[in-house]
Amino acid sequence: MRVAVCQLNPGEDVEKNVRAAEELLAEAADAGADLAGLPELFPYMGPAARHGEVAEPVPGPTGERLAEAARRHRMWVLGGSIYERDGDRIFNTSLLFDREGRLAARYRKIHLFDVDLPGQPPIRESATFTAGEELVTAEVEGWRVGMAICYDLRFPELFRMLAARGAEVLLLPSAFTHETGQDHWEVLVRARAIEDQCFVVAPAQWGPWGPPEEGRRCFGHSLVVDPWGRVLARIPEGTGVAVAELDREELRRIRERLPALRHRRLAPSC
Repeated sequence: MRVAVCQLNPGEDVEKNVRAAEELLAEAADAGADLAGLPELFPYMGPAARHGEVAEPVPGPTGERLAEAARRHRMWVLGGSIYERDGDRIFNTSLLFDREGRLAARYRKIHLFDVDLPGQPPIRESATFTAGEELVTAEVEGWRVGMAICYDLRFPELFRMLAARGAEVLLLPSAFTHETGQDHWEVLVRARAIEDQCFVVAPAQWGPWGPPEEGRRCFGHSLVVDPWGRVLARIPEGTGVAVAELDREELRRIRERLPALRHRRLAPSC
C-alpha cells in the first residue's frame, strides 16, 4: 500500500485552508497514493474564541469536501482532524474516508493537550474539546489501521491496545509544537513504531500560527516510519507531500524475527 503524508501551515481562513488541503490530496493522488493523510486541525489554526464558530457536525461541510476528494481521486483520505460539534460538545475528531467517499471510521482524540510551555501563552485544549473515550481501528485495503491524534503519542498504552486489536498501521495526524517537537517528535514516533511493530503514518502541521508576539509554531517533520523504526518518508519543513510504500511482507519478517508482541506477559487487553 502506498501512503502519502500531506503537510501544511493553516491559518485562520477556513476556506483557504481546506482548498490547500484539497490541492495536497490531489498531489498525493497523482503520486499514486492509496491513502493520503492530512494534519491535525487543518481547517483552522487561530484564536480559541472562534473554535465554536468553526466547529461543525459530522457529516458537515469539511467532511463532505473530504469525502468528495476521496471519491474524485479514488483514494482513501485521512481527514487529519476537525472541530466536530456534537450537541453542546466539541471534539477533536479524525475522519477516515474510503475510495467511495464513505465515512469508514471516526476517532475522537482521547488525550487533551493542557500545558505551559516556555515563552508562550498556556495551551488548554480542554477549554474547547471534550475528550474522546473509544479506541478506533478500521480495515484499509486489507490492512488493520489504528487511529490516534498528536498528544496521544505520549501515551504508549493507547498504541499497545491498538496493536493488541490487530493494528498494523498507526495513523497519527498531528500539530506538534516546535518547542517539544525538536526533541521529542521523531523519537516518540519511531518508538511507537518499534515497540508495537507497526508502520506509523504521521502527517503534521508546520510553521507559525496565531499572533506573532505569542511565538506559537508547529514543528512539521511529517513522517512515515516502518516497524523497525526506519524513516521511510519525511517532510522537514514547508508545505508538501511525501509518499512511501508499506510492505506487508516486511512487517511479517520483523514480527517473526523479533516476536516481542507474542512475548508480552500483560493482560491480553493491554
